[in-house]
Amino acid sequence: MAQQSDTPSTATGQGRRLAVIVVGLAAVVVAMLCAFALPSVHSGPHDLPTGVTGGQQSVAAVHKALQGNEWDVSVYDSEDDLKTAIQDRDVMGGIVLAPGQITAYTATAGGPQATAVLTSAATTIAKQQQADLTVTDLTPFPDDDPKGAGFSSAALPMIFGGMFPAVLLTRLFPGHSGLRLRLAGGIAFALVAGFAVTAFLQYVTGSLGGDYLITGLGMSLGMAALVMTLLGLESLIGMAGFGLGAAVIMLLGNPLSGFASGPHWLPDGWATLGQVLPPGASGSLLRANSFFDGTGADGPALVLAAWVLLGMALMFIADRRGAKGVRRSAEEPVVVG
Repeated sequence: MAQQSDTPSTATGQGRRLAVIVVGLAAVVVAMLCAFALPSVHSGPHDLPTGVTGGQQSVAAVHKALQGNEWDVSVYDSEDDLKTAIQDRDVMGGIVLAPGQITAYTATAGGPQATAVLTSAATTIAKQQQADLTVTDLTPFPDDDPKGAGFSSAALPMIFGGMFPAVLLTRLFPGHSGLRLRLAGGIAFALVAGFAVTAFLQYVTGSLGGDYLITGLGMSLGMAALVMTLLGLESLIGMAGFGLGAAVIMLLGNPLSGFASGPHWLPDGWATLGQVLPPGASGSLLRANSFFDGTGADGPALVLAAWVLLGMALMFIADRRGAKGVRRSAEEPVVVG
């Protein structure tokens, strides 16, 4: 007997379902475009911390040249004070003014875009004052990777290095019985992968400096923040929770991380949001440990530790809930038919 064709009502229902799927996918594409394009369109110096020192008239001239929302200018008593402020990461760079001579101090490893725009501003000021210009980089990238390409490329491997293990561990050790194995596997992976990635970037490409142990621990903490958060969301909510976490990381965390440029290259609100998400905090921690002897590492380390604890708390709640379900099943009487 031949199968009957779909009724009009069934076809209408399928058409509506298809329309919802198409609109939903289009919305996702638009959301991705907004997340990646808008920060790029609005990128540039935003309240860039900059120091200046010199004579009163010269400093006033610099203030006039660096006015606007792009700059946040601080005046220092001496050249040494300014250099110390740059190395302590209080400012991204600075300008020293003397008769017939201007010196621009930069810290390229703190943000290459900031170095470029500060150098350009110093060049303009030197031309206006008909002075010689000297540019000194106090914290450059390593000689083996002077443009910081390896450092910038670490962002996506770190993000996917948190997502893929969460998926794999969920598939290999599913359900309540595998929850503790997923927890142990997530921590073990973060440690092994963190030190492996750091070793590659530091000893193979020469892109990182600093103490290997400290930098490796920071990298591991960043990966742990990602994988533990995703595992926690999946354990408590299911794959919908994992999908939500992955979307936030990819659509917000990645474009707002300021990984390559530093947070001062994004508008204030976006920059702040990016730094409280794991990718942005991971980049800031890696930058601090690799190039600034740990200066400025406390904030991002605390942010990442909070994400790790959040993921573990979600897994603990899921474990308690699962244990109660197991006990209820064991206590239910067995009905013999």
